[in-house]
Amino acid sequence: MRVNENILISSLTTMRLGGPARYVIEVESPRDVADAYGFARTFNLPVFVLGYGANTIGHDEGFNGIIMINRMRGITEEPTANGVQLKIMGGEYWDNVVEYSTNKGLTGIEALSKIPGLAGAAPVQNIGAYGQEIADTLVSIEVYDTASGTFRTLTHDELGFSYRHSILNTTEYGRYFVISITIKLQPGQMQRPFYNSIETYIDENGLTDFSPASMRAIVSAIRADKLPDPTEKASAGSFFKNIYISEAEAEIAGDKGYPVHRGNDGIKISSAWLIEQCKLKGKLLHGFRVNEKAPLVLINESATSYQDLDKARAEIINKVYDKFGYWLEQEPVEIG
Repeated sequence: MRVNENILISSLTTMRLGGPARYVIEVESPRDVADAYGFARTFNLPVFVLGYGANTIGHDEGFNGIIMINRMRGITEEPTANGVQLKIMGGEYWDNVVEYSTNKGLTGIEALSKIPGLAGAAPVQNIGAYGQEIADTLVSIEVYDTASGTFRTLTHDELGFSYRHSILNTTEYGRYFVISITIKLQPGQMQRPFYNSIETYIDENGLTDFSPASMRAIVSAIRADKLPDPTEKASAGSFFKNIYISEAEAEIAGDKGYPVHRGNDGIKISSAWLIEQCKLKGKLLHGFRVNEKAPLVLINESATSYQDLDKARAEIINKVYDKFGYWLEQEPVEIG
């Protein structure tokens, strides 16, 4: 366990905002996790669990508590009747997991390629892309329960998955620290029809191979074209969630000419489309650029304060509401 003091949150997060954290503790074993929470209880300090630093926003005043970072790594395999179970330590970089599985010809998470973050964060907000979600493959997670001070296993059904939600970021927020996750994959490939952007890419490039490794390459290429690398351009990833609506609302939206997507995860309207229709794509707002190719992404070009972000966010949300009557919801979490 490594304990650091007065570390700028801006140096730990990809949006590069935030003042000093009183402590940053890097945990390298389950025992470290228990010790770190014991340290927090002794000094009555709040704890924020940070992964890769994407999807997270810091505040100017910093955080008078402990930011805990998972450094536990490793992947182990266990054969099953029709596939493989992978147990992945929470500090493993998520895209390494996708690469590992697709190299073995396993399907189930290839569409989740290039999502920045750690494996332990994947079930927290039920990461998803291009028709796949971590909930589709997750079997269980191993956690430290701060309420009881014990290690537990939570099954898929106990996690209450929905779009970008689980109990880990809603009803039980802050209670569990994810030690490891177990997912079940199998040989095979994704089936058509794919998302429009994938189908377009396949048609334009004359592709016929839809193996996990090929789909990973396709998704990686699409994301590289649309989404800036947060290590090169400061952003938190997708900043707004898509709008999920009822069937009745979908009929009204369809009558108005709004593009409505029906998928296994529900009925939604693209928030990127809404932002684009408000002519915000490419605009610079209070130091934040609305990404030209992926309007859900806000790039921090010159902003230095949370107040700048607050102004840019409010301007986008209000313009979308005024034009369409939908409230955009922020995806990144905030420290403190």
